[in-house]
Amino acid sequence: MIPEIEALDSRPDVIRIPNQMDVPVTGRILKLIDTAAFQRLARIRQLGFVSSVYPGATHSRFEHSLGVYRNALLFAKRLGQFDTFKNAVDDLQLEALAVAALLHDIGHWPWCHAIEDLGLSSIPPHESVADVIIGDSEISDLIRSDWNCQPETITRLIFGDSSNRIECLLASILSGPIDIDKMDYLYRDSLHCGVPYGMNFDSARLINSLCLNRDENGIAISSKGKTAAEMMVFARYVMFSEVYWHHAVRSATAMIQRIFYRWMSVNSVRCTAGFLSHLDDRSFSDELCGVHRGGDGTALTASLFGSKRQLYKRLLDYNAHRNPEFFQALAHRPYAWLADCSDQLAERLGKRFGLKLNPDDVLIDAPPTGLEVQFDVEINDRDRRESLEEISPVVKCLAQKQFDDFVKRVRVFIHPRWIGQVSSPDAERELDQLVNG
Repeated sequence: MIPEIEALDSRPDVIRIPNQMDVPVTGRILKLIDTAAFQRLARIRQLGFVSSVYPGATHSRFEHSLGVYRNALLFAKRLGQFDTFKNAVDDLQLEALAVAALLHDIGHWPWCHAIEDLGLSSIPPHESVADVIIGDSEISDLIRSDWNCQPETITRLIFGDSSNRIECLLASILSGPIDIDKMDYLYRDSLHCGVPYGMNFDSARLINSLCLNRDENGIAISSKGKTAAEMMVFARYVMFSEVYWHHAVRSATAMIQRIFYRWMSVNSVRCTAGFLSHLDDRSFSDELCGVHRGGDGTALTASLFGSKRQLYKRLLDYNAHRNPEFFQALAHRPYAWLADCSDQLAERLGKRFGLKLNPDDVLIDAPPTGLEVQFDVEINDRDRRESLEEISPVVKCLAQKQFDDFVKRVRVFIHPRWIGQVSSPDAERELDQLVNG
């Protein structure tokens, strides 16, 4: 048992995070927390512009990282009850897991996921940003001196970039069907948004059902955790439906994506991993507003970052069930194609209604080219090993189909000044002619 796991019971020092959750910390963990790189996470909101819809959603990646670190200790304590785990994983590897859990979001920057969904090759992935921070900051020295570990080991665990069986096992705790990241963000996002959806699964039951899979290179659950796992899948489904892909949240997301896309047209050389590694919400918004000030994008940045809330309004809304033709025509398209399509739609609507629409006055928001990770986990029931997806109709339905066919929608947003002057049926006809000829 490493000191951090022992601290779960002794609790010599704790950091308290919502909701009345004590995170046990040791001296060497506090050193990592106190670094400038980790403190930056306190200035990056976990949910970006979700607070425009749910005012309480101002919690930070700092808070979330502490919650994930605590979950790592709980997972390791539970799995440590099995001889197979104890014989396979030594103390140094457990320590590496604790560090990786704490630092799992260290490479994130403001609105990271929304911007990465653009799929632009010139944007460094947050993995590259994490490499820069972990390898070239004071964190690197602390990992070597306090943890008897190499920074490269931590990055391999965070991003699952290893062929080593034990590292694959530990990486599955960080990122997998049932992992310490999902278990925290579903609960924490739900808590701060003021909705119940992400808190209604039995996390304690799920942790107490953890075991190793057949190949001992990943985690599984016993049969007693089946219902808790199903409830976690359902919680994720509802959180996507009611929070992450709420129409007003997606309006703000479409706005920041267009602002960044325009910014990249003149700053692609500047957008390096080193540049991104120092950004927080304030510095990045200042950067984006500065480049647009006085130009065509001024109204867009003012609408999103100004003192008055002016989210774009829904003009058209499609899903795969009710509007399969429009959905299939627009979903999973490259962002450059969508941006060009929205520019042309703005021009068409301006001519049709005699309005002076700017290209940025119309935004098309669609599911990105990448698909959600499928949810499946092995269930061990005495001598039987089965897939949760095979035996659970809940998981089979919700994990395979809902995200890109039902929860994620195609929407056309328009600047609020035009919403009463552009009719939706006419806009749909113009869009139909544009995409279908």
